[in-house]
Amino acid sequence: MRSARLANIRHRPPFAVLLALAGLAGLPGSCAPLPGDRAVVSVGGGGMEITESRAADPAVVFEVARTNTVFAYNRPGIGENPATVRPRDGATIIEDLRALLASRNIRPPYVLVGHSAGGLYMQLYARRYPAEVAGLVLVDSTHPEQFVAEGAMKNRSTLANAIMAVGLPASSKAEFEALVETGREVLAAPPLSTKVPAAILIAPDTSGGAMADFDNAKRRDFARLYPGAAVLEAGSSHNVPQDQPQAVIDAIRKVLAARPARPAPGTRPDKGGRQ
Repeated sequence: MRSARLANIRHRPPFAVLLALAGLAGLPGSCAPLPGDRAVVSVGGGGMEITESRAADPAVVFEVARTNTVFAYNRPGIGENPATVRPRDGATIIEDLRALLASRNIRPPYVLVGHSAGGLYMQLYARRYPAEVAGLVLVDSTHPEQFVAEGAMKNRSTLANAIMAVGLPASSKAEFEALVETGREVLAAPPLSTKVPAAILIAPDTSGGAMADFDNAKRRDFARLYPGAAVLEAGSSHNVPQDQPQAVIDAIRKVLAARPARPAPGTRPDKGGRQ
């Protein structure tokens, strides 16, 4: 996703936007190096590689890949971060994220934006901590039951299994192996309130075959999991942030526009609800 395009997003303060990106075909891959001056912050016994700028408000936070102006981080064992011995299920990952945000004084509520496996983590965050969430954008997200039953890895292609066996860094492999557990954590958490604006971008698999049909059924099922969410087709491959960055920007804008405006500092609404 190009920073020049993201810089054009007009956010409605005081929301921060958290963007979680993960690799192709539902696999949580390694990320691009973070630009600018970097530091490694210790959180939860692991390192979090970050880059940030306090020049703009509200904060825009990236879990992986590139940042535009404010804040970016990579999870332990990804990018230039040292590995961690902590579990790599979603519950651990989102607790580490919350601790990192608190340590940097980046306050909620947040608009959570997640692509692929990153979307699974953002679903869990939104369901467990709804008071911290101003909106949710899922970008061809992993479904909580993407890799169970017919979707299990044993039923997937030889290429997908080869990538899992030798093509992923150890930390990414550990995260992938925990995705079924993370999916259970998501479904065990309370449903997201329909009062939280949500947008869901999907990129149907047009390759054909039983596995594509299974994955596309899971994409359609997001409308049931998040009733009231706007469900939109991205018109791209699974790698939506690279293929169609404007679609992601538009989805974020849609969610931000759905949030009620807050009074500016020092003003109070009158009896009619007007400032």
